[in-house]
Amino acid sequence: MSNLSSRLIAAAAVGLLGVTLWRSGLLNAEPAAMIPPPKLDIPKAAGALQTAVISGGCFWGVQGVFEHVRGVTKVLSGYAGGEKSTAQYEEVSTGTTGHAESVQITFDPAQITYGQLLQIALSVAFDPTELNRQGPDSGTQYRSEFFYADDTQRNIATAYIEQLTQAHAFARPIVTRVDALHGFYPAEDYHQDYLYLHPSQPYIAINDVPKVNNLKRLFPDLYTPQPMLVNAH
Repeated sequence: MSNLSSRLIAAAAVGLLGVTLWRSGLLNAEPAAMIPPPKLDIPKAAGALQTAVISGGCFWGVQGVFEHVRGVTKVLSGYAGGEKSTAQYEEVSTGTTGHAESVQITFDPAQITYGQLLQIALSVAFDPTELNRQGPDSGTQYRSEFFYADDTQRNIATAYIEQLTQAHAFARPIVTRVDALHGFYPAEDYHQDYLYLHPSQPYIAINDVPKVNNLKRLFPDLYTPQPMLVNAH
């Protein structure tokens, strides 16, 4: 049985009861809370489009969140942290490749900053205190990590984690890693725009749709109702 099938079967085990509880408000993802913005950041300025690679559990939900962020022009689900030769879903799902399920975010620096993307990630996209897991998914491929493309991104990400650690922004220690990006490899086509295409699937409805709702609630000025879909490009 494939790992994708296993994930969907596990989600189906929640079944109609889980969906009913979710719709009634009795079952929801842990409430999100806005954390302070980074003190170190690059001001908004006109320039070429930039990219950020972020990992935080299953890429379906993380992609779904950032597709609704104003200033983001494209979000790809994919793999980072391992070799190109092992960047396939079935191999990554073994947890032995070094890859993490990731998203590559292309953004306009005149509309949104790298630091704001990190703030959104840590506020609503994933829990930075969970080690090698997110929600129902466990394994190193579900770790949270900021893959920096240059020294500027590295400095902003490391300073932000230190800032939040000193401020005790979370009840538990932050375990999100900051590492150099050595390659990003897009995931298979069937993983792209997954939240948009399957909003009523129990796994998505329970784990990921609340993240988008929290984005809208906590970051109304950065939320856009029309997602920037991969298949629209």
